[in-house]
Amino acid sequence: MKEILTEFFGNYGNIIVFLHVLSAMIWVGGMIAIRLAVHPNLMRIDDTKLRLNKLLAITGRFFNIVIPFITILILTAIIMIMGMKFNETSYLIHLKEAIWTIMTINFIVMYLKRKKAQKFFDNNQLADAKLTLVAIPKVLLPINIALGIIALWLGVSLRGF
Repeated sequence: MKEILTEFFGNYGNIIVFLHVLSAMIWVGGMIAIRLAVHPNLMRIDDTKLRLNKLLAITGRFFNIVIPFITILILTAIIMIMGMKFNETSYLIHLKEAIWTIMTINFIVMYLKRKKAQKFFDNNQLADAKLTLVAIPKVLLPINIALGIIALWLGVSLRGF
């Protein structure tokens, strides 16, 4: 299997790296845009129901957009790990793997919280919906943004070796 992936990476390395970087950019860049541009403007909406409706719609759409890119990111990472011959940089690869794994788990937590908040919203339990969502922009999203930036830096460092 490793030989097949090594040959596959040898033949399609540029495409695989491009898809990997593109996926990371969309995921991390999207989180930055949501947190720094979209969220502050949503908080300006005074009507709680309207604000929650918009927040749930935007995050739902964003989460559905990034799921395929997270999948591509993981698949291309596996191909690159198996297809490239790393030696002294393997600790960076494992660190980067750990970061993307934590980010994926964190994403799943955000996805499930948003889904639960949507159910509360649909049942007109606005206070519960709001409470369920509060950790996403304040804690979970900033963690993933920071980890994503670190992972991107590690990726650039790895390509330099």
